[in-house]
Amino acid sequence: MSETRVEKDSMGEMTVPAKAYWGAQTQRAVENFPISGYKFGRYFIKAMGLIKQAGARVNKDLGRVDGAICDLVMEAAGEVAEGKLDDQFVLDIFQTGSGTSSNMNANEVISNRAIELAGGIIGSRDPVHPNDHVNQGQSSNDVIPTAIHVAAAMAIQEELIPALDNLHRSLAAKAKEFDHIVKIGRTHLQDATPIRLGQEFSGYAAQAEIGMMRAVKAVRSLRELAIGGTAVGTGINTHPEFGKRVAAVLTEVTGIEFVEARNHFEAQASKDAVCEGSGFLRTIAVSLAKIANDIRLLGSGPRCGIGEIRIPETQPGSSIMPGKVNPVMSEMVCQVTAQVIGNDAAIVAACRESYLELNMGMPAMGHNLLESIRLLAAAAQVFSDRCVSGIEADEERCGELVEQSLAMCTSLAPLIGYDKAAGIAKVAFAEGKTVREVAREQKVLDDGALDAALDARSMTEPH
Repeated sequence: MSETRVEKDSMGEMTVPAKAYWGAQTQRAVENFPISGYKFGRYFIKAMGLIKQAGARVNKDLGRVDGAICDLVMEAAGEVAEGKLDDQFVLDIFQTGSGTSSNMNANEVISNRAIELAGGIIGSRDPVHPNDHVNQGQSSNDVIPTAIHVAAAMAIQEELIPALDNLHRSLAAKAKEFDHIVKIGRTHLQDATPIRLGQEFSGYAAQAEIGMMRAVKAVRSLRELAIGGTAVGTGINTHPEFGKRVAAVLTEVTGIEFVEARNHFEAQASKDAVCEGSGFLRTIAVSLAKIANDIRLLGSGPRCGIGEIRIPETQPGSSIMPGKVNPVMSEMVCQVTAQVIGNDAAIVAACRESYLELNMGMPAMGHNLLESIRLLAAAAQVFSDRCVSGIEADEERCGELVEQSLAMCTSLAPLIGYDKAAGIAKVAFAEGKTVREVAREQKVLDDGALDAALDARSMTEPH
């Protein structure tokens, strides 16, 4: 049996691997774009399968394509959506800017698999044609942006939001656990007035919770779909109800409220919604970096740093220093957030590749958007499970640092004046004493009033 077969497209014949479901146009792109080795992942392929399946269902309902052919297309596209044919999506991310090659990859794979299901000969285009049937009423110019929106919305809904929710719950639990522990606050990385460790962690928990809200906003920014606009937004060669009906089917199967774009010319000529969605992801990344950096600072030491918390030990930290353990989970998060911020820059640049009626940077922006979602979701989940949930407080260390802080003099200012309080702080620093010791020596207040003024817990509550 031959290891290859010959398929034809409008440019002529192409030799294709015999067992491949893709055809001539995909093979041309394989040979034209051996660039990075990066390929679209599961969510994008799933979105393409769902879109083609929905298109066939709508075309059947509208009477645009023979019902039996539509059934074959729906079955084959369903296999694509389920991940059974992922190895047939072989194209590099860096290809034609409209993603036409990836659209044709889907059309050819679904066509040939449908032909096989019908008992026909793969590559014959009979009884299912990749363009006339699988791509009926569609263009790469509306399918690819639709796939980006659908894939990203599903990934955020199914992966990122649950991961952020898990992180939020872990941080909120620590905020409650640590609420009784008073520690010194820090601004400008210098000692400030006291704060409870639980209050500090409540801020982190709120960041994760607001991150979830931003993720929901990202989904909403992607809910309008370009499908139905075909080549340039006019809807040429499709039914007027095609886009609306496909959006309704996608809503039904994903549980995400998709709608046809209000203006197809905007939806295809610009990629502002992708830019907006990526901006939400960038903000989430910045927020996670803040949390991760603070946790590794608070856990620095174990003896010569801040050391107010103990971070779970996950692996040896040095090949030369025995016993050293590093805050590797925080470091992982910070690297992920750096990548997401870089991805956002690439997405913005790709979104700028919009000229007249079409954007020419869609595969790159789609890949980077989905990669940001994947990385953020994985980092948030792992950080929660392998770091945050195991954090312990060093209550004794927290108390020691509070008493040593010169910022304790802040609560004296309303009672003895700012200048006198500042003088006490300077003496305490110069003589290596605590604010309490110097204030008592100078007899600025009687002992009862002084102890009340320097009660660290009361400084953490409004009064």
